[in-house]
Amino acid sequence: MGTCSKWEQPIYTTRAHVFQIDPTTKKNWVPASKQAVTVSYFYDSTRNSYRIISVDGSKFAEKFQEVKEAAKLARDKSQEKVETLSNHSQESGRETPSTNQASSINGTDDEKISHVGPEAALLKTENERLKSAVEQSNTNAKKWETELQTLRESNARLVDSLQESSANVESWKKQLSACKEESDTLREKIAELEAQCNEANQEKQKNAQLTVRVKELEAELQDKEQELENLRKQAEIIPQLMAECETITAKLQAAETKNKELEGRIEGLQLDIDDSQQKQGNMKGELKKFMDILDGKIDELHEFRQGLSKLGVDN
Repeated sequence: MGTCSKWEQPIYTTRAHVFQIDPTTKKNWVPASKQAVTVSYFYDSTRNSYRIISVDGSKFAEKFQEVKEAAKLARDKSQEKVETLSNHSQESGRETPSTNQASSINGTDDEKISHVGPEAALLKTENERLKSAVEQSNTNAKKWETELQTLRESNARLVDSLQESSANVESWKKQLSACKEESDTLREKIAELEAQCNEANQEKQKNAQLTVRVKELEAELQDKEQELENLRKQAEIIPQLMAECETITAKLQAAETKNKELEGRIEGLQLDIDDSQQKQGNMKGELKKFMDILDGKIDELHEFRQGLSKLGVDN
């Protein structure tokens, strides 16, 4: 057996157990190989059909050609044998009249009957044997035709299965591609949310720094208030320091003004802190929502891959 032609490149190759019709019962399938062998399929674009081009490295068409040639050779041998025996019977038939004539001339009727009887039995036996050979030849021819037709039907079923498998594979490829695209989109969304989370963390750090600064300003304000209180006490105790008291009063007014400014800044910072905390809470809620969606999609993708792997094992 030769290998497949260069232009008959298989579009699909798999390992399978090969069966054939039992030549005796014509009903049961019997294994044609002891183990799984390589089976290759080819798409004939000129006929728009699929067919098997090789089984276990041997051309499928050549295998059928051997079967057809063997059947033809058996029929030819049977036909040749029939013709030979027929010619022999005709020659025996042509010799019989001369023998009978000689017997009628040289012998009696009893001698003629005793001579013709064995030859008639021999001819009858030969005819029966020829008839049996012809029937056997016809039976063999019908058997090979039946097996060939069965193989053709099996080939057609295999072609249908291959076409259905190809369609399923294309559908699975499309579904897998869609899942991959959706997964990529979700990954990009997660990256965006992580970037926003980083910005929120930066805002949180900034708010912490502002809080520390507010505490420092509050401590400074308390110091100023304590200083103001001391100055007031000194103004009450020492009347001579009225001039200083006026100066201190001016400082106090400036400190109060600054205090108001600081209080305004504190209120602004507190508003900024509240706003940042609200934004951070919103971002956390949105991030949790997208993480839940991603978990669901990942579970669906995992189930789909398991189904695909199981289907691949079944095939």
